[in-house]
Amino acid sequence: MHPTTIDESVRAHVELTLTEYLAAKQSTMASLTQELADALDALVEFILRGGKRIRPTFAWWGWRGAGGQPDAPAVLRAVSGLELIQACALVHDDLMDASAVRRGSPTVHVTFERLHRERGWLGPSDRFGMAAAILLGDIALAWADDMFYGSGVSATRIAAASEPWQAMRSEMLAGQYLDILTQVEGDESPEAALRVARMKTAAYTVERPLQMGATLAGADPEVIERLRAFGADIGVAFQLRDDLLGVFGDTEVTGKPAGDDLREGKRTLLVALGLRRATEAGAAVLRDCLGRQDLTGDDVNRARAVLVESGAVDAVEHRIEALTSTAMRALTSTDLAEPAGDRLAELAVAATRRNH
Repeated sequence: MHPTTIDESVRAHVELTLTEYLAAKQSTMASLTQELADALDALVEFILRGGKRIRPTFAWWGWRGAGGQPDAPAVLRAVSGLELIQACALVHDDLMDASAVRRGSPTVHVTFERLHRERGWLGPSDRFGMAAAILLGDIALAWADDMFYGSGVSATRIAAASEPWQAMRSEMLAGQYLDILTQVEGDESPEAALRVARMKTAAYTVERPLQMGATLAGADPEVIERLRAFGADIGVAFQLRDDLLGVFGDTEVTGKPAGDDLREGKRTLLVALGLRRATEAGAAVLRDCLGRQDLTGDDVNRARAVLVESGAVDAVEHRIEALTSTAMRALTSTDLAEPAGDRLAELAVAATRRNH
């Protein structure tokens, strides 16, 4: 039983909207071949397998805060397309990071590697898994555009919201590149880590969705700028919380192996501060752990101890609190239609203090 209004549970309505949209897409494309239908089933299952739906939720409350009406299914369809951009990012990110698990289940490239082995197909299984993940991620990105531009929102409003929509896609992909570049360069500076956090996560997680929603409602430029200021800080804080969970998170809650960020060699702000503040021996422990696929539970615990003892964990927590405080000041100074202000404040707390 779904809530009677979108405001009651944006997430539930996004789930329903995505389910209906993806079923229609599957029906259209699956008629081509059964093999394609099977691949699309895997993609759709991945998209609908959990997820906080935080991006369309922020976009919805940007719409409502700028005076948008609560009964707006076309706007809901437009902002739900953000989840398909997110799906593209996750499928490709898991491939680039060689992650085996996402939300407690095999990642897309691993799923297709296994399929290749089980069917006894020709060629290397890992290359097939890689190719399938790239193409399915690209399909998700194409579907995102289809969902946004075919949402039913007026052409004038869609044209206005195309600016943040298009900028967000480019920033997300650029941020992904900066992330892998930082890893291969071994850049251990906090400045590089924050640059990646802003580009890869903050813009397309909170700032741009808020701008998109407010623009769809025809908000004044001043309202949009203040919402973006709020979103930029909350977006970085969201990523910093994600960095802490990537090392200290409970696998049963996060759905990813403990210490996965260490195995992937991510130079997050947490790691950068740990390397800068730790003793020589402590920094050596961290460097030994970064990028090692054979990392054991004991290795992860040693790295965790260094990050705690060096003060890096406390420093990141303080940064999260400072960013949240400045974001809240921007929010309270913005003239928003209620209940958007209260809901955005609740979302900010949920995003920055979560455990998964």
